[in-house]
Formats: sequence, structure tokens, C-alpha cells
Amino acid sequence: MHSKFVRKSKLLLYHVIRLFGGGVAAARFMGVKVGDDCRIITTRISTEPWLITIGNRVTITAEVFFLTHDGATSLIADERGRRHKVAPIVIGDDVFIGVCSIIQPGVRIGDRVIIAAGSVVTKSVPSGSVVGGAPARIIGNFDDYKRKALERFPASSDMVGDTFLERTDSIVDRTFRPDLVPDCTKRETTEQESDEQ
Repeated sequence: MHSKFVRKSKLLLYHVIRLFGGGVAAARFMGVKVGDDCRIITTRISTEPWLITIGNRVTITAEVFFLTHDGATSLIADERGRRHKVAPIVIGDDVFIGVCSIIQPGVRIGDRVIIAAGSVVTKSVPSGSVVGGAPARIIGNFDDYKRKALERFPASSDMVGDTFLERTDSIVDRTFRPDLVPDCTKRETTEQESDEQ
């Protein structure tokens, strides 16, 4: 009963710290090692927060999950008892982790890495990579993304207005991405191309 009360009290205090001190302060309170100039938006801190190390200038967006254990191992037991898989997560410097991503136990993320929204990161990510998907795979590199962003995206100095809404509206890209094309159309085109050859 005492340990349950302590856990509930710590969780309540975590939310109070998060509300008044922000995500970084709350994560540090829980035991996460966090570097400088970070933004932590997620509230999904692991059940083993002391196993998470976050470098400098890291952004962790909403609903990112850090899994430092594999709960399925509790199904495996013999006369020696249940099995456990617990492993740390280490994140380098200058990393962005997109919304609803999952970082699995034992993953090390290098420096200058972008993880696309909704990614499931099951393997360590080398420095300078852009990864995405489930499971995540390398889809680009940081230097190419940086070059594209510097050439195509508005800068802070381009923003005009007094409020956040006005500043944001002044730089909104009002064009939409191209329509999806059904896979069957792609297959038909590929089949026609090979018939013509």
C-alpha cells in the first residue's frame, strides 16, 4: 500500500511540475537525463525513466512513447520465474522526434537525426539520418533536409504580426500536396511500360 501511495504521489507531482515548470523539468524530476535547450512535449515518460538519456537541442513532440522494457517477456516463464527484457534509450544532440513515434528498448539515436511522425524505431539510428515508417528505415539524410529547409521554408525574420496567430498566418504555405494515386494505377502503368519494351 505504501509503495502504491508513493507512486501515485510522484505521478501527481510530475504533472504539477510539468504544468508549472514544463516538460524538461518534469522529465528530469522523473529521472531522465536531459541536456540543454531541449523541448519535451510528450507526457509519455517510460516506467524506467532513469534509463533514458537525452542530448542537447532535442525536441520530443506529443505522444512519443519511450519503451525501455518489453512487456511481452512476462508471458515467458519456467521454474526460474518470468523473463525480463529491459534496456536503455540514448538520444544524441540536435534530434527531432515526430508526433506519435515509438522508441523501443536498446535504441541509440545519433546526432542530427529527424524521426518522422508515427515512426516505430526498432533499431539504432546513425547520426545524420532522417528515418520514418513502421518499422522505421532511413528515408533521407539530415544535410539534404537542412539544405532544402534553408532554400524553401520561411525564416523567423519573415514572420509578421504581433500575436502567434498573426505571425504564423503570415508564413502559412497555402498549397496542398498532390493527390494520392491508387496502387493499381501504378501497377497498370508499370505493366504497360514493360509491355511496350
